[in-house]
Amino acid sequence: MTIILTLKQPPAVPLESEVLSPDALCELSNAEIRALTVYHGKRQVPLDEFFDVDGERSEDLVLHGDLNKVRWIGRAMSRGSITVHGKVGMHLGAYMRGGRIEVHGDASDWIGAEMKNGFIHVHGNVGGQIGAAYRGSLAGMKNGLIIVDGSAGLEVGMRMRRGTIVLGGIARDFCGLQMKGGTIILQDGAEIRTGAWMNRGTIISMKPLQLMPTFAESNEFNPTFLNVYSKQLQQHGIALPFAASEGSYQRYAGDLSVPGKGEILVWQPA
Repeated sequence: MTIILTLKQPPAVPLESEVLSPDALCELSNAEIRALTVYHGKRQVPLDEFFDVDGERSEDLVLHGDLNKVRWIGRAMSRGSITVHGKVGMHLGAYMRGGRIEVHGDASDWIGAEMKNGFIHVHGNVGGQIGAAYRGSLAGMKNGLIIVDGSAGLEVGMRMRRGTIVLGGIARDFCGLQMKGGTIILQDGAEIRTGAWMNRGTIISMKPLQLMPTFAESNEFNPTFLNVYSKQLQQHGIALPFAASEGSYQRYAGDLSVPGKGEILVWQPA
């Protein structure tokens, strides 16, 4: 049976809700779920002060309402699913280890920060630091897939090591900042300073980019690994061109100021 949580009223200050995770709720009764503690600012309150709860003992959660100030949903989850109908707040899926999160609305900053595995799909726009490392941490996301249909804020994929981030809309400055591995796919390009100080990894842009002078133009080619990515992403409605008859990718190596061994591939239609 699915657990359905409906927000009664938007919190006045951020609501820290780490308990909203399949790992935490899968073995609890309805009464036990409603009695769980969340933090409304500095005040500890029971979950049912803010949420109506229907269902119990399930790995599948459905949340309804304007959750823009509700933080840490799905923190470190390892299984099950979370579906959000509405806006959602910061740190969604942070430290995620498995399972699936789907948001039918916009999301805030730090979505999938330092995640180790799993799948996140946001059907709206997101804030900054998606899949990124927290301040003072050396590594961002280590695996998994994040898909955003809309645009994204600053520092997407900052210090990410592995995994894939796909953006349907434009990304703001410093996309791929200090990237250490993994792949970022930009379907609508990015603003400035893309790939700044990246050491490794691949950024793929389907639109022209204004690159920093520390990226050296290399060769044009159609990398075979895009065949694999294309097959994986087709199930999510995302198609990557890779046939020579359609065009080719211009490769740029960098960031040479580090010096880095990363690459930015920019699609050039035939």
